[in-house]
Amino acid sequence: MVIAITLLVLGGLTAATAPRVLARGSWPDREPVLALWVWQCVVAAVLLCCVLAMALSGAAAWHGVRGQVFRPAPSSVVEAYALQPDGQRWAAAVALLLAGGGAWTAVMLTREVRAARAARRRRRAELLTRSPRLPWEPADAGDRLVVLEDEWPDAWMLPGPQPRLVITTGALRRLNRRQLDAVLAHEQGHARARHHWLLHCSGALAHGFPRVPVFAAFQHQVHRLVELAADDVASRRFGRLTTALALVGLNEDRGVFGHRGHHAHVPHRVHRLLAPAQRLTAARRLRLTAAAALVPAVPLLVAFAPGLTALGR
Repeated sequence: MVIAITLLVLGGLTAATAPRVLARGSWPDREPVLALWVWQCVVAAVLLCCVLAMALSGAAAWHGVRGQVFRPAPSSVVEAYALQPDGQRWAAAVALLLAGGGAWTAVMLTREVRAARAARRRRRAELLTRSPRLPWEPADAGDRLVVLEDEWPDAWMLPGPQPRLVITTGALRRLNRRQLDAVLAHEQGHARARHHWLLHCSGALAHGFPRVPVFAAFQHQVHRLVELAADDVASRRFGRLTTALALVGLNEDRGVFGHRGHHAHVPHRVHRLLAPAQRLTAARRLRLTAAAALVPAVPLLVAFAPGLTALGR
């Protein structure tokens, strides 16, 4: 149980301190894709701590679980973990609690995906009502542009097997051709990077465990960083000024400049495009990528250290 408790303490410390550490740096705004990778590694480390602690505490509580967990291992490895019958009740309670957390996570993720799919079907049905297919247009046409008659300038991508860019006539009248191309590149950046899956996973964890700081911060940062990453995709192809003007054109009627709300991040995105900070050097990006990849390895080292030590003797 010592290793299981160590893993739980490690997971708790990571969940509590990682958001504060990552919030101190300014580099995530300069490297949003790298920041998304770091956040995913941190969350994976916390989840790994819980899964490994569940497996070890279950092995300490029940001989059947122990036989499954340590099936290919020699007896010296099993002895190295000192899985004594003392404290079986504590081990069983911890294992059941963690198993319940895992099941709840699966339920929340399933609910999140189902809600997103229902909303996507609803929006697709609305699109068919407002923009019906022409008689000669194939029913399975995918990855197409849908133009809606609407004075309100707006554009969005419907993800899925057949992603579609939806743009209103108000946006067509307000934006020039290069700005429209930048909007298209922005939305395609979301679709190609599968940002909607990151949003689903972060939402499921944050809604399922609202009191865990790392999950709440993960959801907030994912919503922000995916937009910055998509802005960079558009700006690399059509320029930062063009992308910023397109962003202003789509959002200036929403009252987001000078007001807080759902779109409060838009002014920051515009400022970031117009006054870009220097990117990190390639060497520093490589070091951060490698360091982030090592974060999930720490729980694995903690969990397997006694067994590896026993095998090395």
